[in-house]
Amino acid sequence: MMKYDAPQRAKAAGIYPYFRAIESDQDTEVVINGKKVLMFGSNAYLGLTNHPKVKEAAIAATKKYGTGMAGSRFLNGTLDIHLELERKLANFMHKEEAIVFSTGFSVNEGVLGCLTGRDDFIIWDERDHASIIEGLRTSFSTKYKFRHNDMESLEKQLKRCDPRKVKLIVVDGVFSMEGDLANLPEIVKLAHKYKASIMVDEAHSLGVLGKRYSGRGVCDHFGLLDDVDLVMGTFSKSFASIGGFVAGDYPVINYLRHNARTNIFSASITPAATAAASAALDILKAEPERVKRLWEVTDYAIRQFRERGFELGPTSTPILPLYVRDNDKTFLVTKLLFEEGIFVNPVVPPAVAPNDTLIRYSLMATHTIEQIDRSVECITGVFKKTGVL
Repeated sequence: MMKYDAPQRAKAAGIYPYFRAIESDQDTEVVINGKKVLMFGSNAYLGLTNHPKVKEAAIAATKKYGTGMAGSRFLNGTLDIHLELERKLANFMHKEEAIVFSTGFSVNEGVLGCLTGRDDFIIWDERDHASIIEGLRTSFSTKYKFRHNDMESLEKQLKRCDPRKVKLIVVDGVFSMEGDLANLPEIVKLAHKYKASIMVDEAHSLGVLGKRYSGRGVCDHFGLLDDVDLVMGTFSKSFASIGGFVAGDYPVINYLRHNARTNIFSASITPAATAAASAALDILKAEPERVKRLWEVTDYAIRQFRERGFELGPTSTPILPLYVRDNDKTFLVTKLLFEEGIFVNPVVPPAVAPNDTLIRYSLMATHTIEQIDRSVECITGVFKKTGVL
């Protein structure tokens, strides 16, 4: 086996950027090695990880139900609060039924691994999340990849499919590294033309996008919830917890409930995580102004970076890719920013193509303008110092 020493070499060079241990709560400012650092590397878009109602719900559930389920949903691991959360999610997403999984990753892996058969087809965007790719690997269906958000490429792949068989198009709603949206209106048109079904991963759009700041995601943003057959989401971002779900028509969800291996052979989501996600959903529905605030700070930050000449690509979300386009320099920039008190995430292959390495800067509704200004100034200085800008 080839020697794997990339982490050791990065550590020796002093630019290893992973597994930085946080010693405080997950907020806009965290403590690492006793030092306060501004957090611009979190997916807690609504800033709910410290919300009193979320924490109180988790504590109350732990007191009532204990710390874990010691079994799968299929057997001894279903609580009344699991069923309640599923009903709330189905109602929120305007679907007949929903099922909760232990993680968002296991939703995609489990759904795609069992939903289509050997004679069927799955058509996927080349930049879909790794969990979708893992699900594709376990599927016996024929898989066709199309170029990112390229509708001509998508139609070409749809034409290759047997018109008599099931065809499932799978896309991220918001692409997690670049921050751009799936071209859902055109995808829906092609799906209708070729009688295909659609599954949308709303992991990074739930709690972020939606009509009138609903937070329902990209499908609602485009007014196409009724045209999308399956919608999945995670609790580890806007919902301040851990877990995931998929929502759709009753027959499909009922099939998944009894056949998705990552659900029936995985331990159930904990009482605390279930209650926390449920409380976060309640807050999202009651406080659309929280989503509005997220967009205010997002628009402000995008404007600040663009005015200074940063390359952001087509992002239109709280995920801001600050392109570096050099692997080693991406790690160096991350290190220098951390020393300046700014926590951001380096994104390198295989998450992106080798020439697309970037710094992933993400926003929360709870960030202040002062925090954003400080981060922009620090990042500008470091990018200039390293010759990126």
